[in-house]
Amino acid sequence: MTQTTETAESVEPTDPAEPPAPVRTPRVHRAWFVAAVTFVTIIGAAAFASLPGLLIEPLHGEFAWSRGTIGFAVSVNLALYGLTAPFAAALMDRFGIRKVVALALTVIATGSLLTVWMTAAWQLVLFWGVLVGLGSGSMALAFAATVTNRWFVGRRGLVTGILTAAGASGQLVFLPLLSWLVEHHGWRPAAVTVALAALAVVPFVWLLLRDHPADVGLAPYGGEYTPKPAPVTGAARRAVTVLFKAARTGPFWLLAGTFAICGASTNGLVKTHFVPAAHDHGMPVTAAAGLLAVIGVFDVVGTIASGWFTDRFESRRLLAVYYALRGVSLLFLPMLLAPAVHPPMLFFIVFYGLDWVATVPPTIALCREHYGEDSAIVFGWVLASHQVGAAAVAFAGGLARDVFGSYDLVWYASGALCAAAALMALVIRRPRVGAVATAGA
Repeated sequence: MTQTTETAESVEPTDPAEPPAPVRTPRVHRAWFVAAVTFVTIIGAAAFASLPGLLIEPLHGEFAWSRGTIGFAVSVNLALYGLTAPFAAALMDRFGIRKVVALALTVIATGSLLTVWMTAAWQLVLFWGVLVGLGSGSMALAFAATVTNRWFVGRRGLVTGILTAAGASGQLVFLPLLSWLVEHHGWRPAAVTVALAALAVVPFVWLLLRDHPADVGLAPYGGEYTPKPAPVTGAARRAVTVLFKAARTGPFWLLAGTFAICGASTNGLVKTHFVPAAHDHGMPVTAAAGLLAVIGVFDVVGTIASGWFTDRFESRRLLAVYYALRGVSLLFLPMLLAPAVHPPMLFFIVFYGLDWVATVPPTIALCREHYGEDSAIVFGWVLASHQVGAAAVAFAGGLARDVFGSYDLVWYASGALCAAAALMALVIRRPRVGAVATAGA
């Protein structure tokens, strides 16, 4: 793709050491290379997200830990994933994207490797829950939002959809491999594979990723040249300050509520419990994992399409449609689980896959419309609610299975929650024309 917007030669950076604005814009804008590196990085980090659902049965069999105990470790991982995101976005403003992401990938690899030697449930909580949760939180969607906000003015919705789809692509790449490793060689080789995948992309981040277009003397794609802003000190204070400002506005709570339900009905429920639920009905683990991988295929299509729609249609109406359709599909799922894969189940997989994270581009767009320059951090807090919702259902799903011997109640409850999210999305007010909503507005 090319950029036709010319940058003005007369604009001078405030920092004398900063590269000047170029005379001509390159034929293929550097932003697309940065987006490509970001895509590959998210794919490499996505390996860890494919593993929790595959660990429940092996860990239950080897250590006799209850599904509720294992679900609690997964819930800690998911909660920290979300709660770390807004601070990671602020840290990227302070120290740069490269340093934060490279460190996060190293922490993910360390936590995953340490699980190989664990012997007690508290170690699963510490290694997989805390370390991998903290590392993955810094690799969360706030990373994609930060890259998009800095490097793109045009095509933001499309780029957001592509980078969001990278997580599903990682699931597509790793889930069949990890399920095969778990079934034929045990869960430990799968954990090592996750660690190696995270480490493999560190050189790409360090050598190829750049923090800001001004680092290479360029304007963002579709925009005008602006000097690189000075590092923002007090990252933790800024993240908390932005939270308090946003919390005084109605759209924040509606976005946080809908995204909490999004997390509950995807990462917390389907990604964590679909494989063991299908196995309860006699379906082989590899077949169930293969179905999740197919969800990843159609998730790529659905998320990119959602980014395209977000550039053209009203975001809150898109969210309402997405949540309503997801809720309907979850209500039918308990009737479709069987020992073999039948056409109705394939229809569910395709339908649900198209909607998996299609909610992300319009949610990011609404954060940008309402909160302007603080939108990446606000989205980090909204993402935190997503992961808190996911964590609650990851734990509740395992607990429900232990108590009732079935996941049916959780499927139906999640379907009802999605219907509530659709109504909440429609209530989000439109931002004032020519102004960004501010605290107390």
